[in-house]
Amino acid sequence: MGFMTMEQPQLLSKIAMGNGHGEDSPYFDGWKAYDENPYHPTMNPNGVIQMGLAENQLTSDLVQDWIMSNPEASICTIEGVHDFKAMANFQDYHGLPEFRNAVAKFMSRTRGNRVTFDPDRIVMSGGATGAHEVTAFCLADPGDAFLVPTPYYAGFDRDLRWRTGVQLVPVICESSNNFRLTMQALEEAYEKAKEDNIRIKGLLITNPSNPLGTTMDRTTLRTLLSFINEKRIHLVCDEIYAATIFTHPSFISIAEIIEHDTDIECDRDLIHIVYSLSKDMGFPGFRVGIIYSYNDDVVDCARKMSSFGLVSTQTQYLIASMLSDDEFVGRFLTESAKRLAQRHRVFTMGLARVGIKCLQSNGGLFVWMDLHHLMKTPSFEGEMELWKVIIHEVKINVSPGSSFHCSEPGWFRVCYANMDDKAVQVSLQRIHAFVTLQNKEIMVSEKKRCWHSDLRLSFKSRRFEDIMMSPHSPIPQSPLVKAST
Repeated sequence: MGFMTMEQPQLLSKIAMGNGHGEDSPYFDGWKAYDENPYHPTMNPNGVIQMGLAENQLTSDLVQDWIMSNPEASICTIEGVHDFKAMANFQDYHGLPEFRNAVAKFMSRTRGNRVTFDPDRIVMSGGATGAHEVTAFCLADPGDAFLVPTPYYAGFDRDLRWRTGVQLVPVICESSNNFRLTMQALEEAYEKAKEDNIRIKGLLITNPSNPLGTTMDRTTLRTLLSFINEKRIHLVCDEIYAATIFTHPSFISIAEIIEHDTDIECDRDLIHIVYSLSKDMGFPGFRVGIIYSYNDDVVDCARKMSSFGLVSTQTQYLIASMLSDDEFVGRFLTESAKRLAQRHRVFTMGLARVGIKCLQSNGGLFVWMDLHHLMKTPSFEGEMELWKVIIHEVKINVSPGSSFHCSEPGWFRVCYANMDDKAVQVSLQRIHAFVTLQNKEIMVSEKKRCWHSDLRLSFKSRRFEDIMMSPHSPIPQSPLVKAST
């Protein structure tokens, strides 16, 4: 007589057993490829260069200099240790008053001092990730949805959906108008959701945009306010790249519209801003996320929820001191914009030398790069095939547009502010070598089309290295690059 097999009980939750985090997407796969084989100019010069991480490391020297000149800003120094006990025991989820005042003042400064922010509405959270999730918990129930213009940050699928049960409904934006958000696209997405019995609770925008690096103009922002007021839905504005603007046009915050454009109807209870110091100051490890809502009930609920992701008091103490230094903040913002402009210019000009175009941008820490002409087939499968070659053979981690829910294949986000000048030159040299070889193979393929049935999207590493080191390489080999080989 055989033994009866009993069904084993599920020991873990659906969240623990599911893949709602989205870690299996190409966006995170690129990070894994880098982690397994990271580039280093001397220890591993043939490793993967990380250009999939939107970090701002161009101004870290300015912050370090300030810290050296202001040791009392840290409770872990001789000059600041007298406040150690008080800070180590402070755990009020409202946060240090000095911290909230400094952040409110900094938010005004990064928006040209054209608007003011109330420190009592500053709610802290564990980075923008935590801020977005808390906001979603406050505004929507499981099954409800937010409209999100495409392409949008790949992490939103994790931040807003994973634990909240909230859905994201894409609003399709297209390259034909430089991916600008239109009222027609908004209406179509909203009506389609209604037909599918999906309750739309809000519209989420990222301004400045990740991954586009563009900003919304005043007319568009006014249109969005009219739209959300008419539909009676919330507007969540992710403004974490506010201080990364390096050229015209300047950034316009939604706060500026509701404060100054008094001719437009606006229910302030529907307006919420997510901010962070990860991008503007280059502090992703400090996990300083901010929720700024004009809705009293949201402020109250979000503050209670912030207990699950508070910013450490030690960090608050340091940030309060740093952002209260007006002279430093002014110098930092000016120099940051200058360095971002220079890096953007160097990188986009380097790409242009081999015919690679990017969407014109004025902010962010990345470019939206058009590689559709290098794809074997004009499809998302062709995009993924090209991406795998770039990751595994060119050894640069860039993020494919499909991971940002882009509606058109062939676009890639490339980050350029998380590395030094030397790494930028190496990355450009690799890209130039790859494009040069691809163009040669395409020409050969066209000549031999009558007997060549297929052109494989690949290249031999030896041939790639030959072009990289050739004196006729399309990118001049700088002394820094030569020294690393």
